[in-house]
Amino acid sequence: MNTTKILIVGANGQLGSVLTQALQNKYGFENVIASDLRPKLGFDGYFEELDATNFQALQSIVKKYQITQIYHLAAILSANGEKDPLRTWEINMRSLLNVLEVGRIEQIDRIFYPSTIAVFGNLAPKEVCPQFTFLDPSTVYGISKSSGENWANYYFNRYGLDVRSLRYPGVIGYQSLPGGGTTDYAIDIFHKAVADEPYTCFLAKDTRLPMIFMDDAIKATLQLMEAPKEAIKTRTSYNLAGLSFTPEEIATEIKKVIPNFVINYEPDFRQNIAASWPQIIDDKEAQADWNWQSSYTLKDIVEIMIHELKQQLTFA
Repeated sequence: MNTTKILIVGANGQLGSVLTQALQNKYGFENVIASDLRPKLGFDGYFEELDATNFQALQSIVKKYQITQIYHLAAILSANGEKDPLRTWEINMRSLLNVLEVGRIEQIDRIFYPSTIAVFGNLAPKEVCPQFTFLDPSTVYGISKSSGENWANYYFNRYGLDVRSLRYPGVIGYQSLPGGGTTDYAIDIFHKAVADEPYTCFLAKDTRLPMIFMDDAIKATLQLMEAPKEAIKTRTSYNLAGLSFTPEEIATEIKKVIPNFVINYEPDFRQNIAASWPQIIDDKEAQADWNWQSSYTLKDIVEIMIHELKQQLTFA
């Protein structure tokens, strides 16, 4: 049996930092190669500097380490992407097409491609959004991801390349800093709360959005990638749900632990982005096909986030 050799493209990001450690723990340090534009301070493991828009550089690393799986996480996210739409499109799409082509040429066993709830727009059902519905994204990030879903499906149908994908909701975790997404308020709010500082939220207090705890997001990713090939019936991207809440609801839960916490609301351009997204995600296909089930409640998340961030402050 061939050894699993994993390349993570965009390993420095919010999800990539945590996923790298999870994969190292599972497959061994020597079998996981992290890559990004530059090494992250304090990184422990094998690392290659890589601009994923450079096809030759990507292919060279794949050949060098005899890579069998690629986790392609490099992308410019929703809020940051709106600052320079054309650059966002170029980076997000060029890097994906490079990964898919290298995967095809080098006969990579399987590829993971993260999508997002940003693929949904105003025409998608707001209250409960199903797996299969109209995609009319309102951001260039969402446009690039919905296009990427179709490319993943194309490479599977045309070339048999085993590409798997999840539509992540907002990811909340203490392990890494946010990466420029519209749902990042749900991470920033905890950093302010544990520092005993007021928080000014860039969304309205009643803006309900789908979220997922980092540990659940990692669990879902590994579960999807470990599932038998025949179990993966959706080759664009699977809806993934954790829970949904508003800024006001999470602030209320935080105040149960930190009673003096203060939150203010000053919605900006990100409010329009959030308003175009569904409030609740239906992920029954993921549940049926590869037995996905989330594990964390809002109360769980608040208690863990506050505890872990306080620990970080103590040992900083």
